Amino acid sequence: MLDHDTLLARVRKLLAKAEDPAVTEAEAESYNNKAAELIARYGIDRAMLAAADAGTDEITTIKISMDNPYSRDKAGLLTNIAHPLRCRALLHRWGQNVTAVTVFGFRSDLERVELLFTSLLLQATTQVTRVRPEHSYRGESLAAYRRTWLHGFAGAVFRRLQQSEAVATRDHEAAPGGQSAELVLRDRNTLVKDAYDDQFGNLQSAPPRRLSGSGYLDGHVAGERANLNPTGLPGSRTAIAG
Repeated sequence: MLDHDTLLARVRKLLAKAEDPAVTEAEAESYNNKAAELIARYGIDRAMLAAADAGTDEITTIKISMDNPYSRDKAGLLTNIAHPLRCRALLHRWGQNVTAVTVFGFRSDLERVELLFTSLLLQATTQVTRVRPEHSYRGESLAAYRRTWLHGFAGAVFRRLQQSEAVATRDHEAAPGGQSAELVLRDRNTLVKDAYDDQFGNLQSAPPRRLSGSGYLDGHVAGERANLNPTGLPGSRTAIAG
């Protein structure tokens, strides 16, 4: 299993290569994907360690505040990070706004969720303040465009994290006579779901939102290019940007 410092050094090296202006877009995407796969592999290694020694990990929660503007869209990004990493999210709403999100999961997965959200929220909010629709659509507000841009960004992040987790699970080599990563992760999913349902199983899911802006594709492209860089790994907590 990669230790914290070795993993962080490898991730930073890959991301530095991805940001080199001399590399092609395809090469940059490849470096970003490899960095994401290393992070996913770290999470699976932690899960396998916990399966062998239950005392090394536990199901718990974190509660992350959401600030306006676009609190619901920021919450959507957090949810799209949490689910591929085997966590559940509960949105705390006040009227049309989301004030906070409680995320359920194993501690090692929650650490990755929190750190990835910190990094990706910073990337998304930095870009969304600068974006404008290329073409003028009758009746479309800038806020509507930006909401759909954030929705597209979150969708791309979800797809990429799903892919990197699937690759890491598939490539993990089980110890002789030990459980496969797929079985361990399936059990962890069930345990998290049961813990969530015990507390909130009677709540109904919110109906899907209807967004009218034209920014989804632009946001999705930005999400495909985003660095899945947690800026740090378990061992130090990073304050969540609103």
